[in-house]
Formats: sequence, structure tokens, C-alpha cells
Amino acid sequence: MDPNRTGPEEYGHGGDAPRQRPPRESLTSDFGQHAPVPARTVQLVSGDFLLTVNPVDGSEIEPCPPAERPARPGRLTEPERAEVERAAAPPVPPGPAQPSLPLLARQDEREALVRLLARGRSVRLVGPGGSGRTRLLDVVAEDCADLAPDGVVRLNGHRRSADDLLHDLFHAVFDAPLNRPDRDELLESVREIGAVVVLDDLEFGGAALDELLDATPECAFLFSATPDVADPSADSGVEDVELPGLDRAAGLDLLGHAVGRTLTDEEATWAGDLWFESEGLPLRFVQAGALLRQRDRLRAGTGAVDEFGVFEDVRPDEAPYDPADGDEVPLPSLGEAAAPAPLLASRLSASARATLRFAVALGGEVPHQAHLPALVGDTHADAALGELVSCGLVSPVGARYRLAAGVPAQLEAAGYTDDADTRIREAAQHYAWWTGHPSVTPERVCAESDAILAALTALSPLAADEPGTAVQFARTAAPAFAAGLHWSAWERALRAGAEAARTAGDVGEQAYFHHELGIHALCAGQLDRARAELEASIGLRGALSDKRGTVAGRRALALVADRSGVPLSIAPTAAEEVPEAHVEESASPPRGVPMAFPDLQPPADTGLVVSRAVPAATVPQQTKDGVGGGVKGLAKRNLVAAGAGALLVAVLGTVVTLGATSGNDPASPSENVGVNPSASQGLDDGSLDADPAAGNEGDTGKATSRPSDPGPDGTPGTADDPTPTATGSDEPSDDETRTEEPDEPTKTPSKTPSGPSKSPKPPTEPDPEPSEPEEPTDEPSTSESATETEGPTTQPGEPSTSVTASDTASSAPVETSTTATQSTDQASPDDTETMI
Repeated sequence: MDPNRTGPEEYGHGGDAPRQRPPRESLTSDFGQHAPVPARTVQLVSGDFLLTVNPVDGSEIEPCPPAERPARPGRLTEPERAEVERAAAPPVPPGPAQPSLPLLARQDEREALVRLLARGRSVRLVGPGGSGRTRLLDVVAEDCADLAPDGVVRLNGHRRSADDLLHDLFHAVFDAPLNRPDRDELLESVREIGAVVVLDDLEFGGAALDELLDATPECAFLFSATPDVADPSADSGVEDVELPGLDRAAGLDLLGHAVGRTLTDEEATWAGDLWFESEGLPLRFVQAGALLRQRDRLRAGTGAVDEFGVFEDVRPDEAPYDPADGDEVPLPSLGEAAAPAPLLASRLSASARATLRFAVALGGEVPHQAHLPALVGDTHADAALGELVSCGLVSPVGARYRLAAGVPAQLEAAGYTDDADTRIREAAQHYAWWTGHPSVTPERVCAESDAILAALTALSPLAADEPGTAVQFARTAAPAFAAGLHWSAWERALRAGAEAARTAGDVGEQAYFHHELGIHALCAGQLDRARAELEASIGLRGALSDKRGTVAGRRALALVADRSGVPLSIAPTAAEEVPEAHVEESASPPRGVPMAFPDLQPPADTGLVVSRAVPAATVPQQTKDGVGGGVKGLAKRNLVAAGAGALLVAVLGTVVTLGATSGNDPASPSENVGVNPSASQGLDDGSLDADPAAGNEGDTGKATSRPSDPGPDGTPGTADDPTPTATGSDEPSDDETRTEEPDEPTKTPSKTPSGPSKSPKPPTEPDPEPSEPEEPTDEPSTSESATETEGPTTQPGEPSTSVTASDTASSAPVETSTTATQSTDQASPDDTETMI
């Protein structure tokens, strides 16, 4: 037996086919097959809508069922409030704890702020960047902890609108997860909040600030803003408190606390010049203290190694300081002290300098310390944040850090933007992977929103080279912002993604972003913009035959129509208007007449064409709400369009009939008709051509039929045969059609007596006074039968004649020949009239 085979060859068990090796352990899964990562879908309530955030095919929105409606939100408990405040605070940098600097020369401003807030007044603290506004707000917030029922609420206004701040205030007090209330519910909820709201980095004023104050009448606000922010309105009731710089003594005292020792005379003189140059800004003294600590570290570097050894774990700044020992390091110049960022950065670690380059490329946003090892490429790069904080190069902004005031410009001048494009691409690739990872919660993505949006915005000009990265980045970040209820960031990410998809020429991605923008606008109540975005998305997906996406878009568009009150079949689309209707034609819908009606077919047996007047179609009248006639208006339009064909048949048939009965009038309709009407065969001559009117040599009109009534004597062709009547107009038109009731006598166009005519010659002159048309009926009918008898009432014993006309709406082709069907009853020819 061959040892390489599974069985004996005589039984046909060939062992050449490879077989997968079983796992070593019975419980070990096969690593060759990976289960697909499920998409992170989140379902939340936005006002009256139930929104399902789907990052694959696009979000779906529908009216929220009553069972899914959240209950009235309750207030957070004390432990929950503490957790919210902890999440809103900036993270503690890794490494040794940094010493807390005291608040110097701010007692007057502190007491004034607490006094105004205790009265329920709102106050605005105005000071330049680096004046210590955030530090003063922290102290005042501790003093006002017991002033309001809901305590103190800390918010940050950096790149936040008034609407964003109202939602932040709502979620800081109420327990409403995955619930974004609409405008009315939001205002009703925040009106009940009674708290001291400490809002740092306010970026708006004027009417927007008035809107925020009017929505929260039970709150006292403590704002902090820079002098370039717009002032509040005159009647807002907000008082301003100026925050000046420190005096010289306070500046020197703060510098001593920052260095951790007493200043020498040389350093005190140097600090005095710095105070004059920096106008007493506390940030400059914090950075100057970092320069002095670095100087001490450099001077004690050689002596510390000689005394303690290379492998001794001793901090250089803790080494004994002796000016006589070590190498002499001069003090920084006044220019370096006024703009210390480049000099401070040059003495930091490589990871800290790389972090500064990323921050400069991202517009001042410092990535979270958890991202630094992946961005920098160093496993210990998270310690770089501690170095930057201790040097005063970064400052806290809400739950994150930014470059301190003046630092970005100083670093740009030092050449930290040389490789900005490379840093932006690296940050975008990292954040695109991180935001799309299933383990990353939407709350964490929203906490890093500023850095993510900065990377996405900076990548847009570079998307021409790598458009796929920008599109993928926006596709992963936008759904996370939506699920985290950070909708201003959601909108910015969608617009950046739409621009990147347009640059890349990706139609499918453009459809996705337009769909999401329409959903966002619908939830925000911007119905016109929602309709435009959704129609653009539906058009693009229709071109791609994306049935699933088209259905989702049409559902959302139906909600827009329901909210706006304009049906989709009536409402004009973007850049489309309903055309004006002419007098002689009906107005069609913008997208044409629907094919709900069958094609009009000619009837099998066409009688004498007699039609009631069809009213001229007009533009649909608006209802009381200013909206078109809706479905009823559309049905009336379709009836008018269908009746137009029947009216055309009636008019042409009547023209032919009039030509048969007209005299030698040169303007007779028979001379103007451009069609070739067919004629029935005569009774006498056997030809298909009709005889001219008797007794008139100049009459060239052709009659389509001759009367078949032989008259009283019973013999056709005699003098007592009935004669045709003359029409009352030379040329019929749509406006001359009329409707007469059967029981209503009308004027006879001919002036002949009511009895039988004694002359065989028909009247050749028409009545100079045409009959006046009556008002059209409200509802056009596609099939009507008119029976009319005119003239004096017939006496008993006299024969009576009735003519029945049928007009069928299903005759679409134009009929040029008509056949008159007369009853067998005998009557005077003047008693019968053909209606048009």
C-alpha cells in the first residue's frame, strides 16, 4: 500500500486530492475564514422621526411609532451628573503630576462675578487669550456650586452655535440617551432648568446670544470671551467684566511659583522686562518659568551625571542648583521670552516635537493622548502631552487640548509647517481607520470631533491626489457623529465628503452624501433644502440602478412632502416650474400626463357628432393653505386631457357637417377645412360625391349626407322634402361650443317658419347674430348623449322628429366623416338642430 495515499488503489480511493488539516484543538476555530464585521447601525429618535443610522446604504427615516416614543426625560442623579462633569473635563496628562499654580491678583474680579451670579444676573468675562480666563472660571464655579437648584453646568462654546449649546445643556441635565428633541420640546425642557451655566470660549453675540438667554430664563450664565467676539445687545441684561493683565509684583510671584524656587536678581530683572513686553499676561510667565526650568536642567546636566551616574533615576530639575557649578547657560533674550514656543519646543523630546507638528497641521487641535503612539510611531508618545502642558504650549479647551494663544503662529514661523501635507495624510488615514472600528463608540468620536474635522477639512484641498482617502474618511466619521447626536459635526463631515466624492467622480458616493444631507435637513426642519438634496440623491441612484437606495430616498421625500403639505405629484422639483396654461389648451402636470388612462380608440359605430361644451382647462386653483389641488386636482387634469381628444373629434366632425349645409358663402367652413372628408354614397346618382345645393350655381360646397326623409307625400326628391338648416356662425371654434338643456327652447339660426318649407331651396344667408355660448359645465364628460327639440310645441297629430347624438371619449383618432342617424318619426326640418 502506498503510504502517500488514503486507501487501497483497487477500491478507487485516490489520495491525491489535498485535504484541509484539522485544528490542533477541538475548540479552536478555523482562522482561515473570518466573519464579516457587522455594520454599526444605531437607532435614535429625532423629534417625531425614528432615525436609523446606516453607514452602508444610507440612513432611513420614518415617523416614530407610538411605542418607540421616549418618555418625558428625567433629571440625572448626582452620580450621573458627576460622571458627565468628569467626561467634560480635559484628561490628566500622563507622567508626574504637575504643580497647580495659584490664582494671583484676581480676587476683585472673583468676588464681582460671584455677586452678580448670586443675583441671577448673567455676566461676560472679557479678556485676551492667555489672560487666565479658564482658570478664573474654575474657581468661580466652585464658589457657585450651591446657588441654583441644578447646580453648576460647565459647557464649552468653541465652534458651537446657540442651538448646539441648547442641546448640550439639555443632555447635561436630563437623562435622554439616543434622543434629540425637536425645537419645541427642547425649549420646553431647557426652560425648566435652573442652574449656573459656566460657558467658556463663547464665539457669538448679538441676536444669537439673545436667543440663548431667552430660551433659558431660569439660568444665570457666566461667559468668557475674547475682545473680538461680538457684544451682547443693549437690552440683553448681560454685564461685562474686564480681565486685565497682572501687575509686576504678581507677575514675578507667578514666575517664582512656575520655576519652583526664588528668582535671582538677574532673573528678576529679566522678568521685569518680560512683564513690560507681554503686558502682564499670565501665560507668558508660565512659559517663562518653563524656560528657566529648562535652563536649570541644562546647567545641572553634567554635574548630575558625574555625581549620581548615568543609570541613576534622578530628574535633572531636582538636582542641587548652584550657579557656580556646571556650564554657564545665558538667559533667553527678550525676543525669545516674548515668543518662546520655538525655543521651548527645541528642548523637548522628539515625540513632543512630532506632536506639535501634527497640531500645527490640524489648525491647532492636539490629538488625544491615546492617538499619539499610533500617529508618532512611538509607544511612549502619550507622555508628550505632559511635556507640552508643563511648558504652557497647550491649554485645555473643554475635554481636549489646543495650542495656546500665539503658539501656532510662532511655530509656523519656525518651520513646523514644512511637512504639513504629510502629517495631514497620516492623521486622516489613522482617523479613518479609528472612526470606522466597531469597538469605538460614537461618544468617543464626538469627543475627538474637532481634531477629526480639522483633518478632514485640511485633507479636502489634497483630495485631488488621493480622493479615495477623503471619501472613506467622511464615510466612517459622518455616521459616528450622527449616532453621537453631534449634528453640526455630522453636517460638516457630509459636506466635506460630498466635495471629495465630486472631485473623485464617484457617483455612488455623491448619492450617499446627498441622501444624508437630505436626512439631516429633514430632521432640522429645513424642508426646501431636504427636498433638493433628496431629489439629487434619487436622480443619481436612479442612474446607477440602485433600487434599495432609491426606495429609501423616496420614503424620506414622502416625509418631506407630508411635512410641507405639497404632494409629490403636484410639487415642482428643483428648478422646475408649472408652465402657464393658454386659453385654448389644458395645463399638463410638470412631468406629463400619467398613463393611468387607456389609449383612446375609435368607436365601432359613430353617430352624428354632437358634443356638449368642454370647459377650457385652467391652472389649478390654490386652496386656502396656498397649496395646489392635490390628488383631486390631478384627477381633474387627467379628465381634461382625456376630454381634449373627444372635443377635437367633435369640432372637426361639426366643421364637416357645417360645410355640407352651408351656402355659397366664400368664407364657409367647407372651403377652409384642410382634411379630405369622406362622403357616403348618394341615393340617386350612385356616386360617392355629394350633390351641390339646388338652385345655387355658385355653391361649391359638398354635403356629406342628404336628407333621407321623403316628406309628407312619402316620395323622396319632391318639393315637400325637408331642407337643411343654416348654421349661425361661419367658422366654429372651441369658445363657441355651448350646452343646452333638453327642456330649454333655443333660438333657431334660420328665420324660416316652423312648418314644412314650401321651397326646395335652402337658405343661403346665415343668421348675422350667432347664438351666445353658455357657461361650461364643471365636470367634463367623456361620453355624452344630447337630445334637443326646438321650435313650437308639436300639435297632436303632427309628426315629431328627434335627433340623438352620441359622443364617445374613447375616439382618439380624428374622424372626418360623420353619419347622421335619424329616427323614423317624421317632423318639420326646422324642429331639428345639430348641437356643437
